[in-house]
Amino acid sequence: MKAIVCTKQGPPEVLQLKDVEKPAPNANEVLVKVYASTVTIGDVILRKMHPLLLLPMRLFGVKRKQTPGHEFAGEVEAVGWDVKRFRVGDQVFGTTTGLEVGANAEYVCVPEEWEAGVLAVKPANVTYEESAALPVGGMTVLFILQKGKIQHGQKVLVYGASGSVGTFAVQIAKHHFGAEVTGVCSAANVELVRSLGADNVIDYTKEDFTQNGESYDFIFDAVGKLSFTKVEKLLPRKEHFLSVQSSTNEKNENLILLKELAESGKIKPVIDKRYPLEQTAEAHRYVETGRKKGNVVITVA
Repeated sequence: MKAIVCTKQGPPEVLQLKDVEKPAPNANEVLVKVYASTVTIGDVILRKMHPLLLLPMRLFGVKRKQTPGHEFAGEVEAVGWDVKRFRVGDQVFGTTTGLEVGANAEYVCVPEEWEAGVLAVKPANVTYEESAALPVGGMTVLFILQKGKIQHGQKVLVYGASGSVGTFAVQIAKHHFGAEVTGVCSAANVELVRSLGADNVIDYTKEDFTQNGESYDFIFDAVGKLSFTKVEKLLPRKEHFLSVQSSTNEKNENLILLKELAESGKIKPVIDKRYPLEQTAEAHRYVETGRKKGNVVITVA
């Protein structure tokens, strides 16, 4: 099969399309024919990270993947004899978190259930490309907003509202939690963020949201560039400052909730660019610019 192989840390050029052995599922595993995967900022960070820094990250379930790609959507081609939840022909989506294999490939083998990552039947009315873009950003937002215990009608500001996490944060805070949402982004993305359901949008190149006299019940930093000290006067308590840099956890119930929200039309992944599998290095190069809106998808089949 064809797969992207990364044999060392470095620039995008270390990612090469190669022929590798097609995996076969073990007793508890599912073999997925991948139709779409993604390139996230996390993939870029892991590709560039110094090898010595990867060692302590294994303690948190982060493993170096020779084939990158943390999220995917595709069709089940084979199952191990102990698999109960899936059967051949199921259309699925999920993550490879905690595994030493990634999804920038024609096939990926993942356990039916495991501690760090997740797998579920994909939303019925959503494309493979859109389904592949759902898990990482969507589950990150759900976990953080659930931990914050946001209530209907509360005021939530999303800083970095046009990125992968930010676009999900705007939609989920508005359409699932019922919050009044203010998005902060650049001028080029104001209309995008407004189209996702934001009640108010602030162009940070023209207005400093910390100086306009407004206060919020929660502030969600979706890009990891804010500090609590910068926004503390806008919030009731420190724990109401939510950041993408906090630890998160992937849960099957949240992946299934994302499926339901997508099927009901409450959330829709924003796809900025699509690249074929052989151009994965170019996709990394684009994500590394920091200018992407929403998600970058790798089309495999």
